[in-house]
Amino acid sequence: MAQDDLNILTIGREGNTTYTRNFNPFSPNALNGTTTAIYERLIIWNPINGDIVPWLATGYEWSDDGLTLTFDVREGVVWSDGEPFSAADVAFTFALQREMFGEGVYPYLTSVEALDATTAVFQLSEPFSPAIYEVGQQVIVPEHIWTDVEDPANWTNEEPVGTGPFTEVAVFQDQVYELHRNLNYWQEEKPYIDGLRWPAFPTNDQVTLATINGEVDWADIFIPQIQTTYIDRDPEHYNYWFPATTFTAQLLMNNEVKPFDDPVVRRAVSLAIDRNQVVSIAMQGYTTPIDGTGLSDAFSIWKDADFVAANTWTTRNVELANQLLDEAGYAMGSDGIRVMEDGTPMSFEIIVGSASTDWVSSSQVIAQNLRDIGMDVRVNGQDWGLVIERKQRGDFQMAHSWSGFGPTPYNYYRSVLSCDHTMPIGEITNENYHRGCSEEATDLLNQFTATSDPKEQMDIMQQIEQIYVDVVPVAPLFGSPEWGEFSTLRYTDFPSADNPYATLASRANTAVMVMTTVRPVDSQ
Repeated sequence: MAQDDLNILTIGREGNTTYTRNFNPFSPNALNGTTTAIYERLIIWNPINGDIVPWLATGYEWSDDGLTLTFDVREGVVWSDGEPFSAADVAFTFALQREMFGEGVYPYLTSVEALDATTAVFQLSEPFSPAIYEVGQQVIVPEHIWTDVEDPANWTNEEPVGTGPFTEVAVFQDQVYELHRNLNYWQEEKPYIDGLRWPAFPTNDQVTLATINGEVDWADIFIPQIQTTYIDRDPEHYNYWFPATTFTAQLLMNNEVKPFDDPVVRRAVSLAIDRNQVVSIAMQGYTTPIDGTGLSDAFSIWKDADFVAANTWTTRNVELANQLLDEAGYAMGSDGIRVMEDGTPMSFEIIVGSASTDWVSSSQVIAQNLRDIGMDVRVNGQDWGLVIERKQRGDFQMAHSWSGFGPTPYNYYRSVLSCDHTMPIGEITNENYHRGCSEEATDLLNQFTATSDPKEQMDIMQQIEQIYVDVVPVAPLFGSPEWGEFSTLRYTDFPSADNPYATLASRANTAVMVMTTVRPVDSQ
């Protein structure tokens, strides 16, 4: 079949001027599609509904003591070069990880073995229930290829061999590449299209222009005023869906810096923020204000409606915020700015990445809101690299930031409450930038990971949620949208609000579900 006759779906992502051929799934420089189209996982966690989707494994089982996790590896799967896939490849992949990156990779694992071709057994040093999501979603590589690679961490793997639906590098140029279908793919009759194309788009503006001009079939980008900018150009074919199923965007307050070491001040700040205004102005209505649990819509099943209704500290209440500050002794000055105990004015800075214009706008709204409770706040937009460095060292007063995120609320609450992940100011940390924690919550988080019983986990998590409300470690703002746009001019069966089988994030683990579901319009 001639190239022009192939059904090649074009994906739009910003951030690339030119491409370097690298399909190493262990490399931070791996190209898009490496860990979605080429290499696959044992399971996939779907944030839309919280389900665990069997993939290269058909099932799993925990031992009663929580120390053994066994996967049933799918039969009949072969690598794209025709060699059989088996549990030995699973065991090899984890051994390779340890060889490349040391014992810090999956530190709770003591061994991974293939009992036979279809049984992979993971032994843990202690119960750790999140392991199902962590090890289950590790992409698997072929032992018969990688065992002879001298420097696997730095190998560019230019001719990849995988189990995924698109493994053949049919086109590779500086500014575009294509992955074509794996003729040995294990899902019968899938994929329904012939390949995927990734053109290079250096900026969001460029990929937005290509998307609204119909040159891109599937994108996951921020498009300002999407209804008029994109949808209205072709309402019959242009679509978008932005479910708030990722991390929580939040205002960090450095818990080691006065006055944010006082939970009363942190609560007052949260009460002063008009999240409806933040969402409507800065986020253009693409998401909704967060509730008192701090959890995005990915965790609806973990929320108790009565608890949410009773905890309104994330709803704007300027009168209560001022009352709290008055009672705590933070006097209002004649200029309308409060002072701390030592007479220092409440004058602060919010740091935010200047490239994220939506978050800059959000910070500006917050700064205006805080004036209503006597705080003089300046927004300092800086290069994201500097912002991240300052957060890591604790060199900030306030910061517009993201949160920890994973398949359960554990990852979020660990990132805002765990003392195990809290470092003194000046020492580098990649979690808990705000330097606040709770020993009680830390103990409960450890109890959560020690059980795989759903009821026990729910009971523990509700206790953690109450501590979160009491401690007010951060001021959560909104669930961050999972951007997603698609055109049905050429292809159909994309996920949407009416058909929510996955998200539209082209680099998420669920992307392979989209890649194996979409089909040409003329095939129906």
